[in-house]
Amino acid sequence: MYKHKHPYKPFIKKDTTKLIVGTLPPPRFSKGALLENDVDFCYGSCFNSLWLFIDKIYNLNFRYDNSIEAIEERKAFLVKNKIGICDIVESAERDIIDASDLGMKNIKLRDVIGYLKEFPNIDMLLFTGGNSKNGPEYFFRRHLKTNSVLNV
Repeated sequence: MYKHKHPYKPFIKKDTTKLIVGTLPPPRFSKGALLENDVDFCYGSCFNSLWLFIDKIYNLNFRYDNSIEAIEERKAFLVKNKIGICDIVESAERDIIDASDLGMKNIKLRDVIGYLKEFPNIDMLLFTGGNSKNGPEYFFRRHLKTNSVLNV
């Protein structure tokens, strides 16, 4: 059984208005075994399209490597656009070491509701993926029920 722990703290600033919510990065990020074109930051997998789309839409010419500069480019974009990132899964166990959300078991969630209270300017949540089992929206809905915020 592989214990998959999230390697990054939430990236949220006082004036953040939009929050991207996912689950966990691929296990290689937790293990520190990045590929050459990975960026050691949220959604930094060279197979993840988020930064590629942002790069193309805004014509940013991001770096795609393991450099501090690549990380700082992404952070600067997020700060400028008042976007934060807070994946909802803190840790999970896996029988197979892969990035599948469905493969996660014994899942420990982050207190996203607590972050929303701490950062009241956030008025939009952007979930990576749909409401499928073990997806970020699925966990958020469960988190709401557990915390008696809504009956969803």
